[in-house]
Amino acid sequence: MTTLNPECIQLETVGRVGVIRLNRPKKLNAINGQLMTEVTQALKAFVADDSIGAIVLAGEGRAFSAGFDLKELAEQGITTAQGWAQVLREDFDFVIQFWDCPKPTVAAIHGPCIGGGMELAVSCDLTVADVDTRMGEPEMKFGSSIAALVLPWLIGPKQAKELLLTASDQITAQRAYELGLVNEVTQGGSHVARAIELAQAMASYSPVSVQMTKRAINRSLDIAGMREALLAAVDTATLIEANARPENAEFERIRTTQGMKAALAWRDGAH
Repeated sequence: MTTLNPECIQLETVGRVGVIRLNRPKKLNAINGQLMTEVTQALKAFVADDSIGAIVLAGEGRAFSAGFDLKELAEQGITTAQGWAQVLREDFDFVIQFWDCPKPTVAAIHGPCIGGGMELAVSCDLTVADVDTRMGEPEMKFGSSIAALVLPWLIGPKQAKELLLTASDQITAQRAYELGLVNEVTQGGSHVARAIELAQAMASYSPVSVQMTKRAINRSLDIAGMREALLAAVDTATLIEANARPENAEFERIRTTQGMKAALAWRDGAH
């Protein structure tokens, strides 16, 4: 594997498994531009390394990820449709690369797994959740959008509408398992070990067989229209973000005058 010196992630190999750990624990592993760059570079390096057969994605600290870094996004001051189109496509490409990765990917999640963090987790081929996991997409609470609208393809439209339109962000690991968002629920913080175990099993088989089977499954969904629908959803997200809304203006006012913590409290209080 190419030598990397990342600031926002940790890397390791366990046998034939490459492990990427999001490492912004003080920010609950919020996804900023630097983290996106480092994860993408690491993923590409693991894919290019013939000694690696599968990849695990996990998070350091008390969260898998609280989603995209809203503070960094607000500071960019994006006001045009063109600007939003670029940002949202970058977010989409970042998330969907784990779905598109030729090698199998396994997410090991715990604690908050929210917004873009949830999209990232469920875009991996397998997802293992510790019992303390809380998942959700709270974007509706402040009139925002969803970069990678994969939920309808994973759990069906009725369940996706319930989770997204009610802005639920307290989905337990057991509920996520029942919905089909995660493959297994672990106890006592053993999610990473279990994810590595599953990845090691997949990495022990014929790479051609494993990778072609993954590709065939993904292609069946593309034939059904998944890719076209996901890209259409990015266009819809651009329209949502490019139109000024009172909720966003109030969120930004509170953020600039009282701080991000107060803004998030206002959002989660259903104002």
